[in-house]
Amino acid sequence: MQDRITQLFKAIADPTRRDIFHALVIASTALSITQIANQFEISRQGVTKHIKTLEDAGLIKLDNKGRERFCYANAKPLKELNKWMQFYEQFWGDSLDNLDTYLNTNKNA
Repeated sequence: MQDRITQLFKAIADPTRRDIFHALVIASTALSITQIANQFEISRQGVTKHIKTLEDAGLIKLDNKGRERFCYANAKPLKELNKWMQFYEQFWGDSLDNLDTYLNTNKNA
């Protein structure tokens, strides 16, 4: 599981990859690599490398149609990341509640 989480964090760590993923989610349809590359001021090869990282993390699926490759967003892996983060959100929430209780009980001590 840790390797999966690491892949997801790596994929979303870069702002360009987040923007590519976001563009695909907003489009709600497949976009060709050319269509994606036209939205960024980096080379098509650079966009392709970002797409590969997103694909490795399972956030993008690729489909070949003729000479063009189309990308589809797949947000399902983000549920794993959300589940991982919820554990720590609960941990910190409980820890702060315990600290608050401790401080309030020992206020007059």
